[in-house]
Amino acid sequence: MTRVLSWLLAILLVGTTVAGVTGAPRERLVLRIDEVAVAEIDPAKSTDFVDSILFFNLYDTLVAPGPGGVLRPHLAERWQVSPDGLRYTFTLRPGVRFHDGTEVTAEDVVFSAQRMMAMKQGYSYLYDGWVQEVRGSGRQVTFTLSKPYGPFLATLVRLGIVNRDLVLRNRRPGKFGANGDYGEAFLGRTDAGSGPYRIRSHNPQTLTVIERFPRYFLGFVRNAPDEVRISLSVEAATIRTLMARRQHEVTSQWLPTEIYRALDETPGIGLATERGQSTLFLKINTKRPPTDDLQVRRAMALAFDYQAVLDLIRINPRVTAGKPARGPIPEGFPGHDPSLPAPRRDVEAAKAALAQSKYGAAIPPVEFAWVAEVPLEEKIALLFQQNMAAIGLKVNVVKVPWALMTERAAKPDTTPNVVPVFFSGTYPSPDSFLYSTYHSSAAGSWTSMEWLQHPEVDALLDRARSTVDPDRQLALYKEAQRRIVALVPDIFAYEQFAVFAYQEYVKVPFIERPIPVQGAHWNFRTWEIDVQKRREITGR
Repeated sequence: MTRVLSWLLAILLVGTTVAGVTGAPRERLVLRIDEVAVAEIDPAKSTDFVDSILFFNLYDTLVAPGPGGVLRPHLAERWQVSPDGLRYTFTLRPGVRFHDGTEVTAEDVVFSAQRMMAMKQGYSYLYDGWVQEVRGSGRQVTFTLSKPYGPFLATLVRLGIVNRDLVLRNRRPGKFGANGDYGEAFLGRTDAGSGPYRIRSHNPQTLTVIERFPRYFLGFVRNAPDEVRISLSVEAATIRTLMARRQHEVTSQWLPTEIYRALDETPGIGLATERGQSTLFLKINTKRPPTDDLQVRRAMALAFDYQAVLDLIRINPRVTAGKPARGPIPEGFPGHDPSLPAPRRDVEAAKAALAQSKYGAAIPPVEFAWVAEVPLEEKIALLFQQNMAAIGLKVNVVKVPWALMTERAAKPDTTPNVVPVFFSGTYPSPDSFLYSTYHSSAAGSWTSMEWLQHPEVDALLDRARSTVDPDRQLALYKEAQRRIVALVPDIFAYEQFAVFAYQEYVKVPFIERPIPVQGAHWNFRTWEIDVQKRREITGR
């Protein structure tokens, strides 16, 4: 801990000034936060929480998510959809600049879409088999789809627009013909975006520093941070010390409950919760013995103590980190189905289900792997182990670093039987929770460690995607959820309220205006540092 703390203290900025809105010098405002490594900054590859934070600060998209999941114009000032639902034509906002000063054009949008689909990483599966062609000139871009695709507009909040000419100038030899490596090495160390911030330095394992892009077309709130320093995978005890010393502004959501309690008792530090976008899934590998058996999965879901896990995550009488979940989609996110039953523990029913397993009395042990960077998950793992012992099911608990966990997720035989995963909606559609988790095409990623690959579920999700009518589409997504719940590919542990400790001189917008998309609240141009209040709290 001492080495990490010394390193963090050594990199803090002091005493610099910048020009304010009026041109008068003011103190350079630095915001310090932390997250879990690895930080991926290539918009065609990013999927994780820290990736999303960086994505919404480095890059712009054609449309943007708003409160309640409503889509609003962003780089596109307007769009039209053909009557058959196959062509989407966007008109770009004029005068938007990339970080190198060049203007964003339709050619950049076309290139960005083609690059994502060609690389087949990140969220490319959102477009595979659906986007037939992308063409553009000047300020107009047209996407032609192979068939109607209901969530298409919503998915565009994950299509970051890159600077075509800059990327091509920095491409290396690679497997994409004339496009070489498509700038993959280049965009792994810096950005080519038009977002409110740009990369100053980037180490995906330890620290990413971003700084204001002064020419950003939407501007900044008064006293938005000039620089944001994102420290990665720092020990929880170190973060607590830095917060107490006012050398850190906002924590991640992965701290142990007892540290949140301690920070909440510290004058000048508050707790904020982010709701309506995340669920804790205990993902169950449906292809690996013994959880390939439906009765084993049913028994585990019935034996799990849902109230005990809610007690684990209660910070204090005022703040909790979750509530009971009804299925995969949290309340407040598009597509939530309140008619699904809230799961409850029933040990006798669990024993009866286990007795019907094809394994009989010789049930192999279950491997429960928890993410090493998230201490809370160890407590959940031990609770799960204790709960399963009550029905005679042996559980081996193992600690796995997140980077290794994502590697293990690539194959069903290496994916653990059970993995706790906090999953947040990444675009404002039920498709976000359901397709990227349960559709066969998503298998092999950390989002889909269930390996469900069920033809009936695939068919329902494909039909929902192909349905443009919103009411019919929602009905199909609800039908899919009911079928998924019956197959028990997950234990829905709780609907997460992500908790963050923050210095009270920082205004965090997600307290007041929830946006149900992972990372969208963390657009730092909308955050404000109250300099006077900081002086009162810190004495400097």
